[in-house]
Amino acid sequence: MNLLLEQQASRDVSPLRARGLLITPQIDKDYWTFRVKVSETQAIVGFPKFTTIGIGFQIEADWNTNLPYFVCAERIYQHIKHNTGEASIPKARVIKAIQMVQAATIKMRRETQEPCLRDIDCTSNPRRAADWERP
Repeated sequence: MNLLLEQQASRDVSPLRARGLLITPQIDKDYWTFRVKVSETQAIVGFPKFTTIGIGFQIEADWNTNLPYFVCAERIYQHIKHNTGEASIPKARVIKAIQMVQAATIKMRRETQEPCLRDIDCTSNPRRAADWERP
């Protein structure tokens, strides 16, 4: 299967901010900025999550399993793999899709002058990635 990065036109997805409170817009399977299909029925998506881009599966058995784009692809995979939904989707395909969404996110943030974390390597900054692991 060839992987293809899709980008969805922006819609107003900024969280509503009030003193000490953030409220997100409606989040569903169509809430994404970037998507890479890894099978006919499943995809890796990158979507606005407060001040960053979260990466996870488009269809989840348990809602809200994702990590920020700056965590290395292997750690994101380990965190979300239980939501794969299909045993036939190879790990390598999912990791490649995650990396494609990471690269697109970095490119988008640079083009829009938003600050971005360029280091997505687990070995160079293991503390940052470990901070986002599930206990």
